[in-house]
Formats: sequence, C-alpha cells, structure tokens
Amino acid sequence: MEKIEHKSVEVNGLKLHVAEIGNGPKTVLFCHGFPEIWYSWRHQMVAVASAGFRALAPDYRGYGFSDPPPVPEKANYLDFVSDLHALIQCLGIPKVFLVAKDFGVRVAQVFALLHPEKVEGVVTLGAPFTPLGPPLFLQYLPEGFYISRWQEPGRAEADFGRFDPKTVVRRIYILFSRSELPIAGENQEIMDLVDSSMPLPSWFTEKDLEMYGSLYDKSGFRTALKVPYRSLSEEFNISEMKVDVPALLIMGEKDYVINFPGMNDFIRTEQAKECVPQLETKYIPEGSHFVQEQFPDQANELILNFLKQHS
Repeated sequence: MEKIEHKSVEVNGLKLHVAEIGNGPKTVLFCHGFPEIWYSWRHQMVAVASAGFRALAPDYRGYGFSDPPPVPEKANYLDFVSDLHALIQCLGIPKVFLVAKDFGVRVAQVFALLHPEKVEGVVTLGAPFTPLGPPLFLQYLPEGFYISRWQEPGRAEADFGRFDPKTVVRRIYILFSRSELPIAGENQEIMDLVDSSMPLPSWFTEKDLEMYGSLYDKSGFRTALKVPYRSLSEEFNISEMKVDVPALLIMGEKDYVINFPGMNDFIRTEQAKECVPQLETKYIPEGSHFVQEQFPDQANELILNFLKQHS
C-alpha cells in the first residue's frame, strides 16, 4: 500500500490514526468493522482515489494505531461517531460519502442521523441499516451464538487470551468467511470452532494476516469487545430515525449475516427501506462477509458507480 499515506489527527483529546489517499473534491469516509481495521479498505481506497475521490480510513479509538479511550470498557458508539465528526471538521471537509462495513454500518447510521448535513450518500457492506436498539434476532439464537458469548464480560477475554492476536484474527477471518452462523456448543468456546489445520481463505494472505496481527498487538481487544458487542443496547435518543440520502447495500450471497433470524426477509423486502428510503441493494453471488476483500473488483465497481451517480 505504498500510495496510501498515514497520519495522526487529534480529536476529542485522542490521536486517531488515519489512512489517506487521493485529493479529489469529494471525500469518501470508510468505517471498518470487526476484526477489520483501516487495512480492510485497502482495495477500495486505491480504487476511489484513482477515480478522483479523496479516501479516508481511520482506525476507531481503541483500534489499530489510534489511541485507546481512557476507559475502554466505557467506550460507546457515540464516541466513535463524535470522533468521525470531529475528524472531518478538523480536516475542513464539509460533506462525505460514508462507506461502512459490519458494525461500522451502525456507526455510519448514527452519524447520518445526527449529522445529515454532512452526508452525501451511504454505502454499506455486510449489514443493512436496522432499527436502533438491541437486535431482536438474539432472542431466537442459542446461548452459544458468538455475539451472545462476546457480550458476556470476561468470556471472550478468556477465550482470546489463549492465543496471540494474530491467531485470534486468523480464526475469526476463517469463521466469518463461512455461510454458517458461528455457534459454539455448551462446553466449547468460539475460538474452538476453528483449529490450526484450517487454511485461510484463498483471498486473505499471510501478509494480510501479519498486518492485522500487528495492529491488534498494538490495540488488543478491550475496546473492540465493548464496541460493538457490549454496546448493542446503547440508546441514542434520536427522534428522526430515517436516513434520507442515496444509499446502497452490498451483500455477499454467502454472507452468514443473511442467516440471522429474519435478516434475509428484512433485506429482500421493503422493510429495509423503512430505515433508509432511497436504498438500492446489490448482491455478489459467491461473496462472504468480507466481500470487499474477497471480490474487490466487483465491490469497487458497485461502489464507484454509486459515487459517480450521486456526485
């Protein structure tokens, strides 16, 4: 990623690490998920910059090379949203396109609801905008579902703590690349759903894994377990719940998120438009949850068509 530059920007008393490329008049702000980091947008950043946009991909507070919050266990979604707003204010950027993945979708959704004047359009990958509040699907899944396990203080810490960060990321990438829901047995931990003999996905290299491992060596998982997993019940006190800007949802047909109870119907019917009326949905047939890394050319084409259409 020789063309991508890196800097620290001080916002809200913390230094955020920001990856940047391009100098076009329109800015694309990338919001990563978990276990992702700025690096998960490497293909998209180069593509949008080549198309004449400015690309920014920060690490959230407590992730990657960004400073940790004073008390990671008190971090919340609103902190992340406030940091992103302060970031674009600091850089003198009037409006952005948001491109968000996984739990970054909720970060983008709350940002767009709180700061609609700052948003030109939204692209989400791996998850749609959903009504804010605790996810209803959890009540239909067993205790061993990964989100339920990781919400339990100390459970994931003990599970992850048996391995180095690189191995944790490796196992999560393998696990989340499947179409099956990650559910552990009663006497099993989530990390035990993958073993050392299982290969990485063909599109995720050892070099990629080294990058992720080095980033989580730096940050650890304290903030990452709080946001998103232990902040899913966070209240935002927002009265207007519709994001009324152009929006695109990109889903891999093999994404395990589609198998969350009720999610497939929500995405494929008009229900999803209750949160974002101007929504268009596109599918990548063999795509997994990491569709932007697995099929970067297809994802980039969809993103660029959207950006050009609404610029």
